[in-house]
Amino acid sequence: MKKRFCIYSICWTLLLALFNVTVFVTPNEIGGASKFTGGFWVGYGFTIAAFVGQLVCAFFALKETENRKVFYNIPLIWISYGSLLTTLVVGGVFEIIPVIPAWIAAIICSAVLIFCIIAVVKAKAAAEVVSGIDEKIAVKTAFIKELTARANVVMLNAPTPELKTEAKRVYEAIRYSDPMSNEKLAEVENELSEKFAEFERNVNTTAANETIALVNKRAALCKSIKE
Repeated sequence: MKKRFCIYSICWTLLLALFNVTVFVTPNEIGGASKFTGGFWVGYGFTIAAFVGQLVCAFFALKETENRKVFYNIPLIWISYGSLLTTLVVGGVFEIIPVIPAWIAAIICSAVLIFCIIAVVKAKAAAEVVSGIDEKIAVKTAFIKELTARANVVMLNAPTPELKTEAKRVYEAIRYSDPMSNEKLAEVENELSEKFAEFERNVNTTAANETIALVNKRAALCKSIKE
């Protein structure tokens, strides 16, 4: 996270510096009037606020340690970019046209900033919802994933071709079974877990058949639950 955000903050700093150079190096007078009026400072202030807000959004998006969660936060980064660009355009108008009253600039910039904040909050909320759903799915598929990994180890470590064949039957039965668990499957999954543990300790045809039978029983229950 620190490396990603460090690189991002360097780019952000360069863009902020470019913005300030552009603002203060351009001529101070436009059409004979000073550009440093109330409207200019309002536009400038809101643009700086948008820069800071964008950096905050990037921090929350990139602070995640899992790449999956960073991916979910990509819309947050893009929306914050869009918000910054919108504020740059609106604020730039008030910085370029000094005759616009400060109160008009304040109202318009406030409205733009509020809409941008709402869009960012929605994007963050959507990322949290998707992440929560993904975590629930991961929990519900953990049983079969673990069992599949263990079955693969048994198959790889089988001492004879005959036992390897039996282990492969069990592995494929588990691997291709429905991965989603359910509280209604708790009893059969407990039975399957115990039977598979026996199969791990003593790989043989009988244990393989009994394990596969429980896998099929679980599959039938899964199907009935979904119907």
